[in-house]
Order: sequence, then C-alpha cells, then structure tokens
Amino acid sequence: MGVLRSSRHAPTYLSGGWNQPWLPTEAGSWTDLPSTGDEADAFPHGTTTTREIKKTLSKRPWVFPRREHFFLSDQHADVDAFVSSLVATGGVARTGVGDLDFALSEIGRNAVFVIGGDCFDKGPSNLRLLRGVRHLIDLGARVELLAGNHDLRTYVGLACAERTDPLHAHLFVRMGRKAIPLFKEIFDAYIGSESGDFLTENEVRRRLFPSDAWYDAFPVVAKDRLTPRNIEKELKRIREKCVELEKCCLANGMTLGQLHAAVMKARDIFLSPDGDFSWFFRRIKLVYRSGSFLYLHAGLDDEASAMLRATGVEGINAAFREALKQDLFTLYNGPLGNVLRTKYRDSDLPFSKAGATDARAAGVHAVVHGHRNHPTGQRLTTRHGLLNVECDASVDAGTRSLEGLNGPGAAATIIKPSGAVIAVSADHPLIKVLDFRDFQTTILVV
Repeated sequence: MGVLRSSRHAPTYLSGGWNQPWLPTEAGSWTDLPSTGDEADAFPHGTTTTREIKKTLSKRPWVFPRREHFFLSDQHADVDAFVSSLVATGGVARTGVGDLDFALSEIGRNAVFVIGGDCFDKGPSNLRLLRGVRHLIDLGARVELLAGNHDLRTYVGLACAERTDPLHAHLFVRMGRKAIPLFKEIFDAYIGSESGDFLTENEVRRRLFPSDAWYDAFPVVAKDRLTPRNIEKELKRIREKCVELEKCCLANGMTLGQLHAAVMKARDIFLSPDGDFSWFFRRIKLVYRSGSFLYLHAGLDDEASAMLRATGVEGINAAFREALKQDLFTLYNGPLGNVLRTKYRDSDLPFSKAGATDARAAGVHAVVHGHRNHPTGQRLTTRHGLLNVECDASVDAGTRSLEGLNGPGAAATIIKPSGAVIAVSADHPLIKVLDFRDFQTTILVV
C-alpha cells in the first residue's frame, strides 16, 4: 500500500499530551491495500477485490454530506476507547485523563458524530461509557445515536424482566452472562450490599427465568414466527443461558437476590422517563442517512431494503420506535432486528440483488456499519454492487484481550464533503483513504 504524498487526509489529533493510543499520520490509498488473512475471509455476498470496488465507485453519481461525518462503532462499554476514537476524528480535543476531559474542536463543532451501536457489554464500564456519550451531547455536538444488537438486547431484557407470556418470558435470560457486569455496576453504584433484604434464589428464578412450562409453550406460540430449527436452537440456548447466568452472577460476587434488585434498579434508570440514563433509549435510531451513505449497525436484508425504498429512513425509524413499544419479540427476530445483527449468514435474513436494487432506488449507494470486527482496522467490501464500509475495528479492551491485540484501541471513519472516506485505526500503519475523485466519479455535495 503506497504512501500518499499529500497529507490533506490526515486528521489533526488533539491529544493535548495526555495518554492516547498510537494513531497513524501517513495516508495510503485504500484500494491498494493487499489482502491479509482478515481481508480475505470468505464472506457471503461480499468481495474485497479492487476491481469490484472501483466498478462500484465509478458507476453512479455520489452525494456527499456538506458536513464532515465521524462514524464510531462497537465501543462496548470502554470509555477510554471512546474518547481515544473521538480524538482520532480530529473533532475532539483531549483536556485531561478523565472520562469527561474532552472538548469539541472547531471541526467537531461543525461535524456530525454517528455512534453506530453496541455501547453495552464486554468493556470495563457501561455507565462510564454512557456518561462519556452524554458529555459529547452536552458539549453541543450533533450526535446521531444508532442501536446495536447489544443495545437492543439490553432494552428487550429489561423491558421483559418478570414477564410470563411465552413469547417474552425468556428474553431477560436471553441477555446472557455478558449483562452481569452491567448489573454489578448498577448494584454497586445505586444499591450496595448493606441495603437490606433480597429475594430468595427460588423466588428470583420464578420471576426472572422461564418456567418449566415455557419450554412446551414457546414452540407453539413461535411456530408461525420462527423455523423449527431456530425454535430448537432457541430452547437449547435458553437452557444454557439460565445456567450461565447463575454461574456468572456468583463469579461477579452477586447473589441472585442482589441480581434481581439490580435489574429492578436498571429498569428505573434506563426505562423510567426521569431515569438517569433514560435519554439513551429515547435517542436511539435504527438507521441514519446522509447523501448516498446509510449508517446502521450491521447490514441490510431484502425486507429492510424494500421498506427503505417505500418509506425512507423516517419510515424505518418510526417502525423501529413503534416496535420498541409494542412488539419486542417480532422486533428482535424480524427484519428490523436483522439490521442490528446480520452477518449475511444462511441463518440471517437474505440480502439479494433485489435488495440492493431497492437500496439504490432509495438513493443509498454505500452502507457504513460496524458489528463484524476486524483486528487490522476498517474494511471495504461490496454486496451486489452496494459498497460496504465495515467499521468495527476491535477498539474495546474486552475484544482486544480476546484477539491478542496489543495496547489500547482507537478508530474512526470519516466521510468528508470533498469526496473521500477515511479510516483511522490504531491497528493499521496507514490512514486508509478512499478518494472518490480518483475513480472518475461524479460527486455532488448537499
């Protein structure tokens, strides 16, 4: 990958001399990126060949936003990675070592920050990260907050805790062991071990876990909503998750009674109108669009693309908001939920040429998303002629530990009005630049 002579694409990192992960300062053409083990992974309906990417870029006019857009995704409860990624945009200046020690730069005051989902789970502290996101909003930044599969799972689990109807009685347990650190944080911050009596273990199991009768009732109510294979898979998962949840609870020094108390407090601070973190779920959207670029957490399928063509971004987001209030099971398992979790596997809803055609008819030529992490930074692919910019760059400490990545993580993807997509990652030696002007492409700015 040749180094570009011009440095016009390099953000100015305003770290203020404070602790900050290494970030690249030299840029290279993204389409010259040689294939690595990560880039060459088999990926259904996707290609990373330079020829296909160049063909996609040159076939149609591209509309770029008038403001710079910064995309950060999959921060996973790691406020240090979040602040470092903000610095990587050039839109934020670090002013100290604290979680909230950052301010908007002149560029940041005029830009749009798109947080692409998965703020919850894996990292050191869910609440610290959420306070960091809130601080960015309070600084006056234009922030678009998108839902990820971990965020939706948290909302659904809290909303369905203590429900007994067969479609929803298992959805708290569905959160799994990854949610226990969040409840431990909430217990320590809001309740404390000296706060009084807690429910017995059997009473907690009765209230939060699906009953024995659920395993017979669920296949009946779900038979018109899920395939027989997926129903059996769900029954097996829930049995496993019930065991995992208890084990993880004990490993984190909590009794089941304390877990229940933390869950009830979590419902209060996240779901009550005046809760400390109620702003988060009030603000989240499923998708956001600017120009030819559609931002979301995971990807599209044919049904979501048809909805996008028929109703636009506003219609999809309205359907998402309504489903959050009315039909959580269908939301979690249907096309809107698929937007949050697809990896284009056989088990995911299909995305075909028809879906790509619908997306293009809606004015979308590129999907900017996270969800599928890459240890060498952001990745380009195409699916049926639709450009995909994959931006989960393994920034959170939990993921980095599992993948053996050295040092702290940081990454940002920048969409510039000049007609370029720029990827900055602490795990790649160069800033990856996709300059659309190099491909005889017509560029419009709106």
